Amino acid sequence: MTTVEQGPKRLTSGPGTLLVWFYGVMVVGAVSRSVYQIATEFDRAPLAYSLSAVAGLVYAFITYTLVRGGETARRAAQVCCAAELAGVLIVGTWTLVDSSAFPDATVWSDYGMGYVFIPVLLPVSALYWLRKAGTAKG
Repeated sequence: MTTVEQGPKRLTSGPGTLLVWFYGVMVVGAVSRSVYQIATEFDRAPLAYSLSAVAGLVYAFITYTLVRGGETARRAAQVCCAAELAGVLIVGTWTLVDSSAFPDATVWSDYGMGYVFIPVLLPVSALYWLRKAGTAKG
């Protein structure tokens, strides 16, 4: 009897496809915004613009891991989504408590209100999907 070697377990089936799409959109939004702001007005709000750039990089890595698939990628995506959620909650709370610390908004300001709260909803949805994908037979 021969065994058929399977590739990495797909994370882009079903809801995973929607997550990849949303993360891809967030990559474009966060990275393009932060690149422009860092290039043209970095001295105005360096912390805010740097945090937006970090958010874009986190989104890009999560997108990559979802597309790559496999158990190692799933675990890496879980860690990044948990870090993303922590960042959104910390920065979101910080912007509400001390708005003077951020002369301009970040992607995660006010829990992502400028992005229709997608930055706070996306990691919660992704963590749920990744946990479910890890327990499914594949």
